[in-house]
Amino acid sequence: PICDIEVPERLSSSYEQLKCYHLVERCVHVPAREGSEEEILLVHSSEHLEVAKSTQTMNEEELKRVSENYDAFFFHPNTYRCARLAVGATLQLVDAVMSGKVRNGMALVRPPGHHSQRNAANGFCLFNNVAIAAEYAKLKYGLQRIFIVDWDVHHGQGTQYIFEEDPSVLYFSWHRYEHQEFWPSLKESDYDAVGLGKGKGFNINLPWNKVGMGNSDYLAAFFHVLLPMAFEFDPELVIVSSGYDSGIGDPEGHMNATPEVFAHLTHFLMQLANGKLCVILEGGYHLKSLAESVCMTVKTLLGDPVPQITGAMAPCLSAVESIQNVRAAHKPYWKWLTYEDTSFLQNLSTKSHLLKKASSNPPMEHEPKITTSNETVKIERFLELHMKNILFPVPPIKTATTDSTGLAHFLPVPVHLVKEMGKSEIKALVSGFYADLVKEDETLLSLGSMLAILDKILKKEVCNGIATSPTSAVSAAVALRHSVRFGLQRVLCVFVGDMQIIPNTEDGKMLIIHICEKEQSGKANSKHYISLNWKEDPEGNDFFSAVLGFILPVAYSYQPNLTVIAVGPNRNLEISGISLLFALLQGLAESRIFAVIKDTEVNLMQSVAKVLVGASLPPFGVYVPPTREKVNKIKTLRDQFQQEWKMLQCSGKVPGFI
Repeated sequence: PICDIEVPERLSSSYEQLKCYHLVERCVHVPAREGSEEEILLVHSSEHLEVAKSTQTMNEEELKRVSENYDAFFFHPNTYRCARLAVGATLQLVDAVMSGKVRNGMALVRPPGHHSQRNAANGFCLFNNVAIAAEYAKLKYGLQRIFIVDWDVHHGQGTQYIFEEDPSVLYFSWHRYEHQEFWPSLKESDYDAVGLGKGKGFNINLPWNKVGMGNSDYLAAFFHVLLPMAFEFDPELVIVSSGYDSGIGDPEGHMNATPEVFAHLTHFLMQLANGKLCVILEGGYHLKSLAESVCMTVKTLLGDPVPQITGAMAPCLSAVESIQNVRAAHKPYWKWLTYEDTSFLQNLSTKSHLLKKASSNPPMEHEPKITTSNETVKIERFLELHMKNILFPVPPIKTATTDSTGLAHFLPVPVHLVKEMGKSEIKALVSGFYADLVKEDETLLSLGSMLAILDKILKKEVCNGIATSPTSAVSAAVALRHSVRFGLQRVLCVFVGDMQIIPNTEDGKMLIIHICEKEQSGKANSKHYISLNWKEDPEGNDFFSAVLGFILPVAYSYQPNLTVIAVGPNRNLEISGISLLFALLQGLAESRIFAVIKDTEVNLMQSVAKVLVGASLPPFGVYVPPTREKVNKIKTLRDQFQQEWKMLQCSGKVPGFI
């Protein structure tokens, strides 16, 4: 009965849903094969392989007897062959990605693998597909840095044991833990298990100490733990142990994350390893939740715009406590944490109920909670409506520009040219609504291009666009006011460089983050105008810490309908830092993003266009850890704004929390 949830329909219903969304026909099909014995032995012992082989001819009694040697594992005469196919399909995907045949992909496989250990089956897993894939990639392609992200709701203790002394594999797992009460109920699933020997610092456990974690908790874990680690580690390949039992409705996980969160998480991981990303199915036992989450992942891998995230953008206190403890545990091993103010917390928000429990209570077994068919149907109905609400037609054109300046031929091929507005139309618009902003004819003429592209984005005819301007501050100010006039409620503007005009943001319909080298006189920081003084390190890109630690959390807290990124004179960021901004902020506003760039910046335009069309990732430059001064700058801003923009919260010292 325990096995009732690990059924073939997990694959067939996911595949049917992919067909339903017409995603299958857009993918390259990679044929499955059986993994060879040599490949399995990259990770597993020959004894384990022999036991698995011997089950093919066993009768039911013998199968039961051999299954009893393992925790929550059940043999069937076909298990061995199915597990070999799961290994082989995973390796086929790794080959397709590493050879450049595809940029990324997903392997829909059963049985899952992440609980399986060198010498033991465990928790529905016979062979550790992802661990074998990592060893295979190291051997065949000479890789030295592989990042495994395990977002399944259970701890992948098998993967942890296999790599805990190996600094070439960074393993991250979040998992339902409840202070060791939830299966597999291991001490070494807690945040203080950081790896052993040379592998210290390369094993990251983020324990969830209560159920009901949602989209904002998962995003906070990415902003404040996973992504800073990943950019410092600089992987050559990312492999996801992709369990969707961490999604809503799952009988194992009891979490509240909705399918679109997996689109956002996938989007972030696509910015690593030059886009080389292999997503391998692990758990996920509510068929509708699983299927929709698989589709959200594949849509994002294909480069579709990311749906707006739903739910309140504020992590719960228990999540913040876990995040803070992980940061404290890993401080000795990571440069980005060197100057961060980290200290261990007592998890007070969830420990109090444990003290009341009798100490004799046994830990929970790896059994699904009884989910009534009524609950299952309720979740199905909710997801049906939810997906209708968040999914939207993909604009027919990805990226637009105009060719008024003759710069368009420098841009990548897929950029679409739109016709600029006529002079009389522009003059009428400006005199009616923007006369206080536009003082020079040169600016007036450039607005014809800018507004033509912006209108296409606002009408959802194109996804994103690039406009050049001799006075980008004026153009950005007009673009913001124009978007609000169009009816948008929340427009985010990130401005890099000297900003001569600062629009009025008091009504909350605009949020401006101004990245400049020196404080601009006359404008104090407020909820909707934030000045971030930053001069990028000449040695490389230290802007990661500002984007991940501040800009991204504020932007996600705000949830804009449009993102405008403008670059003016005296920019204080290199092209790599600006490209990073564009890449990561594409997750917002259904990927509607508008670039306004000074017309002399040809190289910058090319780099931004590459990000926007999704052609290829520009290099983000050499990772440089931030100085103490810069860490303190971010911390000061975080302390100032974490009550307003709650995704900034990453330590337990949050006023109003306790």
